[in-house]
Amino acid sequence: MSARSTTLQIAAKAGMLIGAMFIFTVLLAALPSHRAPLQQAATQATQEAPIADADHSSMPDMDMSDEHSSEKQAVHDMTPGHHDAHSAHMTMTAMREQTPEDVDRAKQVVEQLRAGIEKYRDYHVALNDGFRIFLPNVSQPEYHFTSYRNGFLEAFAFDPARPTSLLYRKTASGYELVGAMYTMPKRATEDQLDARVPLSVAMWHLHTNLCLPPRAQLRNADWNKFGLKGAIATQEACDAAGGRFRPSIFGWMVHVYPYEDSLDKIFAMHHHMD
Repeated sequence: MSARSTTLQIAAKAGMLIGAMFIFTVLLAALPSHRAPLQQAATQATQEAPIADADHSSMPDMDMSDEHSSEKQAVHDMTPGHHDAHSAHMTMTAMREQTPEDVDRAKQVVEQLRAGIEKYRDYHVALNDGFRIFLPNVSQPEYHFTSYRNGFLEAFAFDPARPTSLLYRKTASGYELVGAMYTMPKRATEDQLDARVPLSVAMWHLHTNLCLPPRAQLRNADWNKFGLKGAIATQEACDAAGGRFRPSIFGWMVHVYPYEDSLDKIFAMHHHMD
């Protein structure tokens, strides 16, 4: 083999490696949780343990990473009644003027989603298909079963039948499927979001302006100041408090509840619970 051929082969392999690293980076940006699959495998035994009635509004445990602490607070921030009070930490898309075409497109999304997730009414099927329960040991109004594979694919192409997460309500016998969640990378534009789910029908949301406390103060941090429920919501205020500022975490999200009877309930921020 000539030296030129060898050089070309090496260059091609290097290009493939760089491409793979780029795709992996995009995947992390697209997902509602940034923990890598290998980390999930390491914690799978914990995730499959019985769900405890923990108070998810309490201070994060000391052995949690910053990312996990943020996730725990985000779940509390996403529960009904909290997104208005803490709007400084939530960016939502502006509602556009509704058109008949938007309504038809939204209905098509719902129909395809309903057909695509029907088999997941049995949550065991979801687990067998690679969905993993997000923070299973934290008591929540609804639980996100997330597919990292689907999140990766959604960063590139939209398939209404293939959501990133399934939304379940905990029951006495297991979980009841109530909806699903689509995701997009946080750098996505509103026009890109609108192309997937019309902004005249649904509001996508992004968790923003997170100030984490200094690492040495995690045990005694004032969570009235820090976190997704805290009063600090600017880089300047976070720097003054000695914290670590994150302009945004996770990616864009939109919830869909396809079993509801009207579009305003189907694309509600949270499930309408009795």
